Amino acid sequence: MIRFAHIEYLYLLLLIPVFIGLYLAWNVWRRKALKRFGEVKTIQVLMPRYSGTKPLLKFIIMLIAFIFFVVGVSDPQVGSRLEKVKREGIDLYLVLDVSNSMLAEDIRPNRLDRAKMAIANLVDRLQGDRIGIVVFAGHAYKQLPLTTDYSAAKLFLSAVDTKIVPSQGTAIGEAINMAVSSFDDSQHNKAIVVITDGENHEDDAVEAAKVADEKGIKVFTIGMGLPEGAPIPLYDRNGNKLGFKKDRQGKTVITKLNEDMMRRIAAAGGGSYVRANNATTGLSKVLDDINKIQKQEIETRQFTDYEDRFQVFLALALILLLVELLIANRRGKLADKLDFFGKEK
Repeated sequence: MIRFAHIEYLYLLLLIPVFIGLYLAWNVWRRKALKRFGEVKTIQVLMPRYSGTKPLLKFIIMLIAFIFFVVGVSDPQVGSRLEKVKREGIDLYLVLDVSNSMLAEDIRPNRLDRAKMAIANLVDRLQGDRIGIVVFAGHAYKQLPLTTDYSAAKLFLSAVDTKIVPSQGTAIGEAINMAVSSFDDSQHNKAIVVITDGENHEDDAVEAAKVADEKGIKVFTIGMGLPEGAPIPLYDRNGNKLGFKKDRQGKTVITKLNEDMMRRIAAAGGGSYVRANNATTGLSKVLDDINKIQKQEIETRQFTDYEDRFQVFLALALILLLVELLIANRRGKLADKLDFFGKEK
C-alpha cells in the first residue's frame, strides 16, 4: 500500500510540459542565432568540439531529477503491516433531492447548496460509520456506495447538482427503495436520511419508508425549505439567472415545503423529522437521534504502519543533478576518437 503524506506537491509535475515547451523554444532560438553567423557546416568546422546531443541529454537528466524531487517532497509512504482493526458504527445512506425545486432560495444560498454544506459537516462528525449517497429527482441514482472513505464522500458530494439526473420530478419512494436495496447483508444497524422539500409527485414514499422500517432500517427526514415557499429560479448554461419558472397560465410557480409528507415518512420509517431554516439545517438533531441507534462492532483490515521513502527519491534527484554537472557541453577528446556524437573518424 502506497500513499503520499503531501499529495498536493504532485501538482508540481504539471510544470513538466512547461519546461519541455521552454526547452524547445530555446532550441529554436539557438538554431536561428547560429544561422545568423553563417552556414551550419562552416560553424561545425569552426567549433569541432561542440555537441548538439549533450544539451538534450542534460535537459532529460534535469527533467528526471525534477520528477524524483517532486515525488520525494510529496513523501511517499509504504504500508508495512496489515492488521485487523475493529470499530463501532452503523451503515448510513444519505438520500438527497436534486430536483429543480431544491434551487429555491428561501434558504440561503439555496436549498440544495445548504443541504450539501450540511452533509459535508455531517461527514466530518462521523466516526467509524459507513456512508453512502443516493440522489433523486424523477428517478433515483446511487451516487456513492457504502464506504468509510469520508474524503471520497465529500468529493462525490461536491459534484452533485440538478444536472446530474436526466429527468425531473420527485420520486422519494424510489430513492428510499434504492437505498434499502443498496445495503449489504451485514448485521450492522442501518439508517436512511432523506433530505428534500417533500414535494413528492411520483410514488408512495410513506409505504417505502414502512417497508424499510420492517427490515430494521430507520428512516429520518430533513425538510429543506420554508412553509411559505419561494419561486424556482431558472439559469442558462453559463449559470446566469434568467428568471423564475412559470406554469402554463404564466404564473410564477411557488415551491413550498411539504412538512406533512415529511412527518408521515419519518413516522412510517421509525425515525424523526426536523425542518431546516436559515439558522440551522437540522442535521445535528438527526445525527443525535442516529447516534442513539446501537452501534455494532465492525472488523476491517487496514495498513497501520507506514514507512517514509522520500529519502530514496531525493537521493536519486541529487545524484542526477551531480551527473548533469559533470557532463560538459563540449565534446571530449575520447568522443573525438570514438565519435559517439558525430561522424565516424
